[in-house]
Amino acid sequence: MKRLILLSIAIFAAVGLSGCSYNDLTAKQQGVKGEWSQVESAMQRRADLVPNMVKAAQMAGVQEQEVFGQIAEARSRLINAKDAATAGADGDKSPEQKQAVIDANNSFGGTIGRLLSLQENYPNLQSIDAFKNVQTELAGTENRIKVARDNYTKAVTDYNTTRNQFPAVITASLFGFKEEPFFKADEGASKAPDIGSPDAMRRNSNQTAPAAPAAPANK
Repeated sequence: MKRLILLSIAIFAAVGLSGCSYNDLTAKQQGVKGEWSQVESAMQRRADLVPNMVKAAQMAGVQEQEVFGQIAEARSRLINAKDAATAGADGDKSPEQKQAVIDANNSFGGTIGRLLSLQENYPNLQSIDAFKNVQTELAGTENRIKVARDNYTKAVTDYNTTRNQFPAVITASLFGFKEEPFFKADEGASKAPDIGSPDAMRRNSNQTAPAAPAAPANK
């Protein structure tokens, strides 16, 4: 009888501690999910716009194929990470998957900076309406991403803080509430991108290109 009473008290205490924080954790986790969806929406908008800028630059005769290749690769990484099948609870991306999206987004953002830097070497890009229009749209998209990223960071801070407090930390351990990753820029992201000089890039391309076959000797 005494053992049954103690067991009942333990169960009651566990349920009480879990119940008083479970709903709060769930609500805050849903808030994180909502803000994350806004981040992904803004990133998708940017990924859709960038190919138009690439096309405009190529039409202007810009020859930095290395930059275009990096943009295509980084964009593909971002889309694949963002559209990967969810592995988290309730059909949500796991913290590890979100971190992969964050890393891919940072890489993609760096290639966009290199694309924009082409204007310094090719001033005629400024006169192409397609390039200017997409650049304007991209600036607005970057602002959207910043707002969405800031809101996501606030939601993650709120959720993680609640999750790591007592007694919520017990509930989190029992029910699998993981910490969510913060959206952080790569180291050195504040440094202006350097695409190098057009002549240097062309020299590098020529050095890596296969040698032309030798002309047959005259007999």
